[in-house]
Amino acid sequence: MTQARRQQIDESVTPWYHCISRCVRGSRLMGGEFAHRQQWLEERIQFLTEIMGIECLAFGILDNHMHLLLRLDSELVNSWDEREVAERWARLFPPTALKSDCPQAWEEWVTTHAADADWVATSRESLASISCFHKCLKEPLARLANKEEGVTGAFWNGRFRSIAILDESALLTTAAYIDLNPVAAGIADTPEDSPHTSFHARVEHCRNLGELEQVQDGLSTETSQTEMEQQHWLLPIEDRRAQGEAVIGMLSGFTFSCYARLVDWASRLIREGKAHIDACVASIFERLQLDAEQWQSSLQLLLTSKKLVGCYFGCRSRLYEVAQRLGKRWVKNVGTQAAAVGA
Repeated sequence: MTQARRQQIDESVTPWYHCISRCVRGSRLMGGEFAHRQQWLEERIQFLTEIMGIECLAFGILDNHMHLLLRLDSELVNSWDEREVAERWARLFPPTALKSDCPQAWEEWVTTHAADADWVATSRESLASISCFHKCLKEPLARLANKEEGVTGAFWNGRFRSIAILDESALLTTAAYIDLNPVAAGIADTPEDSPHTSFHARVEHCRNLGELEQVQDGLSTETSQTEMEQQHWLLPIEDRRAQGEAVIGMLSGFTFSCYARLVDWASRLIREGKAHIDACVASIFERLQLDAEQWQSSLQLLLTSKKLVGCYFGCRSRLYEVAQRLGKRWVKNVGTQAAAVGA
C-alpha cells in the first residue's frame, strides 16, 4: 500500500531526503534547445533555500529529470519571529498589493499578517515543507515552459519521489550518486565537468575564490575550507558541530577535499576496470569508519538499472529500527548491502 507523504517525511526519523522529479513521459523537456531551463532550476533552488527552512546538500539536473538531496531544519524555522515569517512569505509569494514597490504598503501587509497567529502558524509550516519547496520549484517552471512553447498540459510526471536517508553511509552514497549522474549518463567525462550539479557548483566556487588547486591538492586547512564553504549557498560538506561551531554539514571531519577525492575515485567505477581504492581513498573510509567495499557496492547498485525500492535508504540496523517504528513487518532489499523499508 502506498504510504502517505506526511508519513514518508518525518524529521524525527531523519532530516535528510533524496527527492526525484521526472518530466512527463520521460521527455527531454530540459535538454537541447530547452537546456536553459536547467540553469533556471539551479537558480531557483538557491532562491528557495535562502527563504525556506530547507537546505540543499546536493543536486543534479538532467534533460528529463532532477535529483535533490535536502535537509529539513524545523529548529531554524521555529526560531523566526512572526514578522520574519511574514517577510519571508512575501518574498516567496509577492502579494499583488506589493507589486507597486511601495514601502508603506509592504509595511502594512507584513504588520497585518504578522499579527494573525493562525496565518503565521500555517505559513511557518509551509516554509518548512518539502512538498511546498517542490511546488514553488516546479510549478513556475511548468508555467514558463508552456508559455515558451505555446502549449498547455503537464510538464512534470506527477509530484516527486522522496527517499529518507537514514545514516551517514547512505548520505554519502546518495550525494556521490547525484553528483555522478551526468557521468553515468554519458553527458560528462568527469564530475567537475558535469553541468548543473552540486559538485560542479562547488568546484566553480573554489575556482572563483582562487582556492581550487589547494583544495585539489589537499593543502588548504579545515578552517579555510569551512570558511570557503560557508560563502557558498549549498550546505557545507563538513559538519563542524563537534568542534563547537554552529556549522551543519554532511559529515564531521570530512572536508570538501576529501569529498572531491572520493567522487573522483567513484567516477572511475562507472568505467569498468578503471578504479581501485588507493591509499588516499582508503584512509578516508577508515576515518569515517565505513566499509569501503560495502559503500562501493551500494553506489554501484544505485548507478545500475537495478534500483532499490522503498521509501528509506540505509544500513540494515537502521532500516529494521524504522520498520519497527512504522509497524512494517518486512523490509525490501535486505539481500543487498544497502536496503530500503517497504512502503
